[in-house]
Amino acid sequence: MRYVDVLYGPVDIDEPVLLDLMASDAVDRLRGVAQHGVTALLGITPPFTRFDHSVGAMLLVRRLGASLEEQIGALLHDVSHTAFSHVIDFVFDDHSSQSYHEEKKPDFLGASDVPDILRRHGRDWRDFIDETRFSLLEQDMPALCADRLDYFLRDLEFLDLATGADIRAALEALAVRDKRIVVADADTARWLAYTFIEVDRASWSSVREVGLYQLAAEAIKAAVRTGAVSETDYWGSDETLWSRLRAAEHPEVRQWLELLCPGTRFVADSAHPHFRVSPKVRSIDPPVLANGIVSPLSALDPAFAAYRADYLAAKRGELAMAVVGAPVADIEPRIG
Repeated sequence: MRYVDVLYGPVDIDEPVLLDLMASDAVDRLRGVAQHGVTALLGITPPFTRFDHSVGAMLLVRRLGASLEEQIGALLHDVSHTAFSHVIDFVFDDHSSQSYHEEKKPDFLGASDVPDILRRHGRDWRDFIDETRFSLLEQDMPALCADRLDYFLRDLEFLDLATGADIRAALEALAVRDKRIVVADADTARWLAYTFIEVDRASWSSVREVGLYQLAAEAIKAAVRTGAVSETDYWGSDETLWSRLRAAEHPEVRQWLELLCPGTRFVADSAHPHFRVSPKVRSIDPPVLANGIVSPLSALDPAFAAYRADYLAAKRGELAMAVVGAPVADIEPRIG
């Protein structure tokens, strides 16, 4: 197969196990799951899917010389994401760790068509549950990893934070040392680090995106309570879950859905909040390769270290939010 990716260009994939997994029901389902969940449905955030990102993470570790095993791990790393992606974490009040898909991965993967496919290729599906086995794919924040880099780079042009040339230059500067992703020069590492924070500020942990996630979560919770949606619906596509919500006739579900639109605004309001959430805050501290030595950017650039520390401190803690507009006067605050 010649796969053409927006970030990595045309790539020939000829490994049978990868081709079979890409065609599997479990991985194919991700074509209907947007990376950004409900805000992508509303046209606010980029429309790329978990499939795009999963294949992208695979292509990035492949580009960096990963083993076939790690490429399989990358392709499968997000296979257990539900419809609406991280909105489901807000349903279960897990705003900061956003780990629902990881908790469900063993059960979901084991019940899918993936085990049989891997068995035919002489592999055990259980070897791909723990993503931390793959050092290029996954690292704890603030280190670089293919998962983190791929979804970050895919957001940039949509948010007008980079050009295609900027992204290509960043990819060219990536290297591998001691099975970890590093950056070959400090200037590129600095660009990655500052731009990553700008994406977090503009999108991932922004009041608007967090607020819309919470509204979607409240609509889902209300739909579950009234029987319009079941947990089974979580494991389909965004469009299927969205249709189920829109078909719900209960007034509480309708009330939340009426607010779930691009024009809804949110403000900080500690006195009369509709929500209290502790959003996940993301940043990176890229390791820089210089003269054969790898050091985190923060150790080489005190100004960046201070900037990152100030950003994290300002974002730390609970966010008390109110929805702006008349309709919320009739909504009972749900403090989660």
